[in-house]
Amino acid sequence: MRERELKDWLGGLNRLTAAQREQLRQRLESVASLDEVSAALQRRRSSHPGCPHCRSLGVVRNGHADGLQRYRCRTCRRSFNALTGTPLARLRQRDKWWVQAQVLELGLSVRKAARHLGVHRTTAFRWRHRFLALPRALKAQALQGVAEADETYELRSFKGQPQRLGQQSRAARKRGGHAARRGLSDEHVPVLVLRDRSGATTDYVLPHNSKAAVVQVLPQALACDTLLCTDGSSMLAAAARALNIEHHAVNTLKGERRRGAWHIQNVNAYHSRLKTWMRRFNGVATSYLENYLGWFRALDRSTQSGTHPTPFLCLALGV
Repeated sequence: MRERELKDWLGGLNRLTAAQREQLRQRLESVASLDEVSAALQRRRSSHPGCPHCRSLGVVRNGHADGLQRYRCRTCRRSFNALTGTPLARLRQRDKWWVQAQVLELGLSVRKAARHLGVHRTTAFRWRHRFLALPRALKAQALQGVAEADETYELRSFKGQPQRLGQQSRAARKRGGHAARRGLSDEHVPVLVLRDRSGATTDYVLPHNSKAAVVQVLPQALACDTLLCTDGSSMLAAAARALNIEHHAVNTLKGERRRGAWHIQNVNAYHSRLKTWMRRFNGVATSYLENYLGWFRALDRSTQSGTHPTPFLCLALGV
């Protein structure tokens, strides 16, 4: 559009009705969202220049489809675009993806997200977990220095899964609910959280609360010379001995907060933030628990580092 045409067009804005201005606002937001998505896709294409099928770099342009540049591999002869091989492949309404990323940054519930996006709640739910497919696996490995470890527990839930709930010997809980009896039981899912003094964090949903389960995950979570600090958990102490990891325990049950340089205040503070954030969902299905843990890790990284909110669109695309 030429400068004079733009000036004439802008001059007519004051003649628009309120409904027309709202339509214009939505259209401009849609265009801006597509621009952000296009920029993210371009960054992904630059960082992944090869064929997603055979990794060959012999790639040529091959027209356009659905508004995306198509490519063709000279080696395997297959075609693809920048979304091929990502969790967002074949996902529709790209003009709303950037708003979906903002919804994740805000931590909205499914119903609130659906209203914000102008889509059905089942669509909002499906988009949420497509966007979280990669962040769930993005966790720190080989923590350095002093690593604090502690378990937290979430209620085992079959939310949204009536067939699986029907196989259990309990009634459905309302809005998260609580366990049928006090203390820990099979109704709880153990989550082991490890965090070093630099803020690097990793977590694991354990199949059961036992030394054997902890022994399986500690080697990938800790570097070989990392010092492990825990509370008085005999299970974590036994796992550390089995793996020959230097271990220091703080007896929190007797009110001991720290013992010299040893404490678990960082991981306990993380637990507190996680629990507070999770309450808004009134319980989450155990089958999706790792997605929510990855979601919170991404949010917590950006908050603790003082940077802008995590660009979830880039995380979802693996940029």
